[in-house]
Order: sequence, then C-alpha cells, then structure tokens
Amino acid sequence: MLKKMMLFSLSVLLLLSSIMAMPVLGQIEGVVDYDSVEVMKIQSNTSLTDLKAKAAILIDCSTGTVLLEKNSHEKLPIASITKIMSMLLIMEAIDAGIISYDTKVTVSEYSWSFGGSQVWLEPGEIFTVDELLKAVAIHSANDATVALAEAIAGSEEAFVAMMNQKARELGMKDTNFLDCTGLTDTGHYSSVCDIAVMSRELLLKHPEITEYTSIWHAKFRENVPGKNYVSLDNTNKLVRHYSGTVGLKTGYTSAAGHCLSAAAVRNGQQLISVVLGEPDSNTRFAESRKLLDYGF
Repeated sequence: MLKKMMLFSLSVLLLLSSIMAMPVLGQIEGVVDYDSVEVMKIQSNTSLTDLKAKAAILIDCSTGTVLLEKNSHEKLPIASITKIMSMLLIMEAIDAGIISYDTKVTVSEYSWSFGGSQVWLEPGEIFTVDELLKAVAIHSANDATVALAEAIAGSEEAFVAMMNQKARELGMKDTNFLDCTGLTDTGHYSSVCDIAVMSRELLLKHPEITEYTSIWHAKFRENVPGKNYVSLDNTNKLVRHYSGTVGLKTGYTSAAGHCLSAAAVRNGQQLISVVLGEPDSNTRFAESRKLLDYGF
C-alpha cells in the first residue's frame, strides 16, 4: 500500500511539473477580446490628452503628416506588430519575383516549432504563399510567418537582417528586430513613429495587402484530406466594428501589453493610428477609435 501511495504521489508531481513547464499561451496573442459596450464606454470617457497607451500616434497616410502623438519616439516592445515589417518584405519579394502568390512552401521543422498564435503547421506540409499570407495577416500566425521568411531568405536569421536593413532604409531609428514574429521582448523594440512609417510604406507601396488584412474570417487547410481546417478570425476587431477599417496589425505579449496599428479609409482619406502598451484589449480598440475619429 505504501509503495502504491508513493508511486501515485510521484505521478502527481511529474504531472504538475510538466504543466508548470508548458508555455503560458495567455502571455502571447491568441483570442482577442472585443466587448462592444465596454469599448464604446471607454471611448466616450477617454481624453486624447490622457490616453492609457504608453505611446500613441495618428498620421495621415497620404502625406505622412502627424496629427497627434504621445511619446512617439519611445522605444517599446511591439509584439506581433513586428509582422507589419514581415508583410512588407513578403510583398516586396512577390514584386521582385522571388516568390509568387502561387509559390509552394514546404513547412520546416523550425517553423513548425513556433507556438503562440499559429495555424498548427506540420513539418513537410506544403502550402502556397497566398495561404500562408492569409494566416499571417488575419490570424497573426507565427509558424506561417517563419515559413514565409525561410522561403524568401533561407532562414529566419537572414530574413531578420533584411528587416533591419529595410528599417534603416526607411529611417526607422528607434527600431531593432530580433525575430520576424515579435515573440522576443528584450532587445526587440520600436516606436509608434517608426511603426507608422512602416505601416504607411506597406499601405502605399502595396495596397493589395488590405485584401488580406481586411478579411474578417477565413479557413486555413480547408481542403486537405484527413486534416481539420483552422478557423482564421481577424485579431483586429476594428475590421468589423469600425467603419472603413482596412487593417492593419494587432500585437500582445505580457511585456508589450496590447498594441495595434490600425488603418482606416473614409471619404478618400486614409489614416493610420498606432497605440502601444495598452492595459487591455478593449482599451486598445477604444483609444484607436478615439484617435481615428479625431482625424476624420
């Protein structure tokens, strides 16, 4: 009896240890909250002179004119906002003929290993650039982002070097990339000013990206026999809840807080708002709405 009790206790300890060792997925972007009533309440009670965001900016996309800013050059962790630069380089690679929307990409062991927001890629699976780009733009899929980075540059490391080179070309002096997903917090940073710059570059040079970033819902791996599809739900809830929204990218880690670069078009005017370090998801969307309303 004593031996059985000891074995049971050991089993419980091993189970608890394995649970504690698992990654805390709540610390990275996954299911994104949007409570319409709460968002509208926060927005109505928000003053543009007292934003909860650690940093914020609003610019006119056409001219680049700054309409409002707060701590616009403060270097902060940016989580999956990073993928704006990744998408910019993906679109440039398509324009340059390095890849096409129909190019088939084989999933590597390395890209498969990425957790957090993902579409559960498996090593050896093959998808088109179009399919993977949807997973990145809509669902913020880390595994799909890395798979595309490898297809373009051969490795994530080489792709990140391209990201930093592009940042220098765009005059983004507050930015340093260490990965293509935004999962790294320490040493990986940007500012709302720089994020607005790369968001504007993506939207002006590659407006077709909004054909992806404005999709509310899609399915990934829908027609693969024997496989379950993955539901792609846009992490940027303004796509449905703020008229004219065409993108662009959300982000969250426990260090970065809730972040958003939002782009919207009304009456021919396109605006970009960026907020970093918001305390919660609803406040992120509420303050973004407040900024965009101010510009329109």
